[in-house]
Amino acid sequence: MPQPDVVVVGAGVIGAACAEALSAAGVRVLVIDRDGPASGTTAAGEGNVLVSDKEPGPELELAVASRFEWETVLARLPAADVEWEAKGGVVVATGDPVPLKAFAAKQQAAGVDARVISAAEAFELEPLLTPRVTVAVHYPDDAQLQPVLAATALLAAVRDRGGEVRSGVTALGVRRSASGRVIGVETTDGVIACGAVLNACGPWAGGFSAEAGAPIRVLPRRGMILVTAPLPACVRHKVYDADYVGAVGSGDAELQTSTVVESTRAGTVLIGSSRERVGFDSALRVRVLRELARKAVGLFPFLAEVAVMRTYGGFRPYAPDHLPVIGADPRVPGLWHATGHEGAGIGLAASTGRLVTELFLGLTPHVAAEPFRVDREAVISG
Repeated sequence: MPQPDVVVVGAGVIGAACAEALSAAGVRVLVIDRDGPASGTTAAGEGNVLVSDKEPGPELELAVASRFEWETVLARLPAADVEWEAKGGVVVATGDPVPLKAFAAKQQAAGVDARVISAAEAFELEPLLTPRVTVAVHYPDDAQLQPVLAATALLAAVRDRGGEVRSGVTALGVRRSASGRVIGVETTDGVIACGAVLNACGPWAGGFSAEAGAPIRVLPRRGMILVTAPLPACVRHKVYDADYVGAVGSGDAELQTSTVVESTRAGTVLIGSSRERVGFDSALRVRVLRELARKAVGLFPFLAEVAVMRTYGGFRPYAPDHLPVIGADPRVPGLWHATGHEGAGIGLAASTGRLVTELFLGLTPHVAAEPFRVDREAVISG
């Protein structure tokens, strides 16, 4: 291919979505990854495309936009099967109903379709729920997809438009002109000349940013998931307890767990979720798995008799203020970032790709870009 306009470093769902959106706009793109497509954080995701788990504010606005942007993106990929399911979500409380109702009211005020329902109505949606449910909120717009299939489909579209994806290539830094502008990316395969470099390295974005001469604070947060043996249809929606929202927004370094239960097209049930700041320690923690299992049985008692087939975990990239980092780095002209989405990267990927493309081409952003800027105090390091 001719010299790329942009080299995207990272072939996870964020890098893939950015590359797809850029290529759809006519930008020449090369994607590189030290391993291969969707081999890191994306492979350890549940496929959540949620509007139900975020407080009103910039991330919720991005999530709502991205939920519907995913439909636009998938329409550009008519042959791709990413197991998209617009199944909706159900958030349940088993104790005091007031906090969940208050949260739903705030989301409703922000324009989210959040329908407060009674326990009886919750059982109509999910008959196998625990009878301890006191109130629930139905979110018709919550959806799910298979993240590895989604990332590979996005990258296939990049190739179809003349772009390139190279696996086994590690980015080592950027090459800059005498004026300080990016003119290439230094890799284990040599220097690749380009007009811009996009840091989409997920939890490793902080490391690459430092190598590129513009460090940002993006850190890993570990999460684990249980996978059951295949079952007949038993969980109809994405179901989680009211504690999930608090765990998502927590900055606590200690273990945070909350119950998320959802079925897949293959019949397995995914059980999450955990959040733990342990660096890049990938050791299996049985106590975390036990906690996930215990809470899942509390939400769906029938799971006590279901076999767990496997478990997996991964690292999610987060910034200290829990907002993604999206846009150009003013310290190094030609260096861009798209990272820090934590556990919401799959859901936020579509609008992240569109936003990066709009900013790169100087178009009016479809969502406010200012809250995600690189040079905010919580993110700039050094």
